[in-house]
Amino acid sequence: MTHIAYIRVSSVDQNTDRQLAEVQHIEKTFTDKCSGGTTNRPALTDLINFVREGDTVHIHSIDRLARNLQDLLELVAFFRTKGVTLVFHKEHMTFKPDGNDPIQDLMLNVMGAVAQFEKALINERQREGIAKAKAQGVYSKARSKKVEPDAILALLSQGKSHGEIAKLLGCSTKTVQRVKGQPPAGEF
Repeated sequence: MTHIAYIRVSSVDQNTDRQLAEVQHIEKTFTDKCSGGTTNRPALTDLINFVREGDTVHIHSIDRLARNLQDLLELVAFFRTKGVTLVFHKEHMTFKPDGNDPIQDLMLNVMGAVAQFEKALINERQREGIAKAKAQGVYSKARSKKVEPDAILALLSQGKSHGEIAKLLGCSTKTVQRVKGQPPAGEF
């Protein structure tokens, strides 16, 4: 019986430390750094191939595991069928392979549906914001030009602000911030 953690953050810049920090008995961890909406979650695939009957998979919250309600229900059913216990720590929910708890199943459906609804609202607000920005002429989906990290580092050493550097090089301040703490390596 192995205690396993599955952790997912939405981007490579996000920190995984807060998820499952309170769980002390984790023996193996699978971490994805990608949007929950993507079907390309290599660590989840590795987890699915790794788990064995009697294992327990610890997950910070329901939204860290599944893309939508259907995906959530299918994954929970898969793990149960395989004899694996799932523990969602934020929601204080445990799904055991032999457990048949109608209340837990109802709560899973409700919480999964609410999470899917929230995501749909976020997407709708994002689309509305993009449409408004386009109408005002301030939105462009074109990628920023590639900037040599050495150029950013040179301007930083001259005491230029992040904003000044971004304006001079035609990149975002986020690019400047990303380069600031890293040694030069290729282009961004």
